[in-house]
Amino acid sequence: MSPTAASDYILGYTCGNDITARDLQRRDGQWTRAKSFDTFLPLGPYIVSDMDPADVAVSMFLNNKIKQNSSTDNLIFKVPNLVSFISGIMTLNPSDIIMTGTPDGVGPVNVGDEMEVAIAGIGSLRNVVKAQM
Repeated sequence: MSPTAASDYILGYTCGNDITARDLQRRDGQWTRAKSFDTFLPLGPYIVSDMDPADVAVSMFLNNKIKQNSSTDNLIFKVPNLVSFISGIMTLNPSDIIMTGTPDGVGPVNVGDEMEVAIAGIGSLRNVVKAQM
């Protein structure tokens, strides 16, 4: 599909916290296990279907201190281009999720830390880091 047609196939937008276990990523030499634990992609608080993703503020707070602050205007690949490109190499199904990347400022977290992803027009997603069981 073309980038101009992509928006016809997007249900909406939400916050996502794409967690990575960097120790496992370094040990394994790739990302699959380091990103695939059951709790590693909290999403929410809800899906917003009537927004333009071109220039939206995106922030990440760790224990109420800002760690990341940017705008979707700074994305390397704009949302319509991502959807167009991905749909050209694989089938996209209803309910598939496409993550667009993250601003500078990623860093370590510890058990007990509270993380908050905030996206203008959507809201905030908060989660607490818990020990693996």
